[in-house]
Amino acid sequence: MKEKKKGFWSEAIRVTKENDPAARTALEVLLTYPGVKALAAHRISHFLWRHNLKLLARMHSQFWRFWTQIEIHPGAEIAHGVFIDHGSGLVIGETAIVESDVKLYHGVTLGGTGKDKGKRHPTIRQGALISAHSQLLGPIEVGMNAKVGASAVVVTDVPAEVTVVGIPAKVVRVKGKKDLERITNLEEQREASYHSSHL
Repeated sequence: MKEKKKGFWSEAIRVTKENDPAARTALEVLLTYPGVKALAAHRISHFLWRHNLKLLARMHSQFWRFWTQIEIHPGAEIAHGVFIDHGSGLVIGETAIVESDVKLYHGVTLGGTGKDKGKRHPTIRQGALISAHSQLLGPIEVGMNAKVGASAVVVTDVPAEVTVVGIPAKVVRVKGKKDLERITNLEEQREASYHSSHL
């Protein structure tokens, strides 16, 4: 996964101050934001995981889960510049991929369905926003700058620059607008894709 040229800490401070008006100083971000701590700890867990120290990686990630209430599997691939707001109850599975400038809120699950093998967790593309308590399940993809509404359940791909809400999640906006024709076409494509992948 291509990373931004800036380092982890500068990106963590930048993205937090950009997305949270309550973040006043870099020191405050570093000392009081559990999302920043969880992502920093994940970098160590992921390093251990990639170097085949899997038990140590899992133990390290569980230690930080206790302190931050954010559970990130050491195998997950997470770019610099991801913003986790509040974070309590957030879960990111082993084969999840999260690109830069993604925003994740508390209670989000990037989980599996229990049926898939290999790649079994979501891929979240650059700039996507995943609102509180939404559940994204399986090897789906959320496109660039897409938005997932609070408490949505997402089991099929979400195209770039659309907004989905509900259970199961349905497209309600395309590029911020209620274009009913495009929404209908996208929903038909998503429905057909879901059924073809579950035959």
